[in-house]
Amino acid sequence: MRAAALGAGVGRSQPAPGQNIIFLLTDDQRWDSLGCMGNPIVKTPHIDEMAASGVTFTNHFVTTSICMTSRASIFTGLYARTHRINDFETAFTERQYAAIYPAALRQAGYRTGFIGKWGVGNQMPARRFDFFQGFPGQGHYFPRRPDTSVHLTALMGDQAIEFLAGCSPKQPFCLSISFKAPHIQDEDPRQFLHSEATAGLYKDVEIPLPKTADPRYISLLPLEIQRSEARRRWAIEFGTPALYRQSVKGYYRLITEVDTVVGRIREQLRRIKADDNTVVVFTSDNGFYLGEHGLSGKWFMHEESIRAPLVIYDPRLPRSLQGQRRTPMSLNIDLAPTILGYAGIGGIPMQGRNLRPVIEGRTAPWRLDWFYEHNFSHAWIPRSEGVRTETWKYARYLDTEPLFEELYDLAADPLEERNLVGDPAFRAKADELRGRWRQWRDDLDAWPGGA
Repeated sequence: MRAAALGAGVGRSQPAPGQNIIFLLTDDQRWDSLGCMGNPIVKTPHIDEMAASGVTFTNHFVTTSICMTSRASIFTGLYARTHRINDFETAFTERQYAAIYPAALRQAGYRTGFIGKWGVGNQMPARRFDFFQGFPGQGHYFPRRPDTSVHLTALMGDQAIEFLAGCSPKQPFCLSISFKAPHIQDEDPRQFLHSEATAGLYKDVEIPLPKTADPRYISLLPLEIQRSEARRRWAIEFGTPALYRQSVKGYYRLITEVDTVVGRIREQLRRIKADDNTVVVFTSDNGFYLGEHGLSGKWFMHEESIRAPLVIYDPRLPRSLQGQRRTPMSLNIDLAPTILGYAGIGGIPMQGRNLRPVIEGRTAPWRLDWFYEHNFSHAWIPRSEGVRTETWKYARYLDTEPLFEELYDLAADPLEERNLVGDPAFRAKADELRGRWRQWRDDLDAWPGGA
């Protein structure tokens, strides 16, 4: 199967006219930081409740683990190699703006809203939405307002309630909320800057160190990684056991504050009698190292960096499908075609796939592998590309000298402790995945869409 056999685009899959949609995106939230994903410490009761009535994707990934590029892929349903947004300054072209999911929904008659971190270029597209409370850059957890004690996450919750209160049952709506949490506050020494309301949460909880936080694991990576921005941030956030526990508790507090807003939104949906006609999608723009491999941040292709949560709640799901967990690999480029599929909108070329057949338990051909790319140009973040299958991962760093590659048997080695790329017993597997990497790269370069 050639990589050119990309997503089936948006398609039409028995839509429900007027289906409302709420899209919730966190920032730097890894896949295992929810109660419904098996985390025994973090408190996320509202998202867990949504998962119990919806569908949870347990193998959800981002095709590029950095905010602006992943967000561009979420909006467009395209790989970075196609949309070409690889830095913080580049905005969508007019052609791309016309094809992002909020624009398609607005064209179809939806009332559209956006709240939070825009993330794609520095010009705010307020005129392209009916309701816009977005901000450029990373934003501040305590914005400059008359009441400086109001945390940004709570403020965004207020804005979401304002949008929903202004909706009419005569017009479908789509609200996209892009939280800053649980991203660090870069210029603040406390990094994970939560509100006072959660300061006591997790205070007496023991936070275990991950196995691969052992110093020997960073030594297995090339010097360019050992000296990278990810290693510098590790020293600031996780450099001692006490600092590690403090940072992880702050990270979890920020996630719990998002969960509180999710609860407020769902209560408002009930209040305006829209809860039985609103699909809610919850995910993140990328994962996050919590000290694994001696790193912090994201960017590289380890599981901690590329895996994100994905919960989709559809109130029309029959009881037999509620609370189910889906294992097929889903991607951030699948989100736009899925959202448009719920609205019955087709005809927009996308490389992702509508997830509804998987959500609804219908048999459908699905992906066997996918392409990873991180081509943000940064002196201290080596670029990387690779391929992930259901059980194997191949990664190559484009800026190391000599070339550094990784090969992991994820079924036998889920923590990615043993790099098999130099093992003669796995030479054939390494060659196979190098071939898939080349094929993906060439086919994406030849794709006719994009900028």
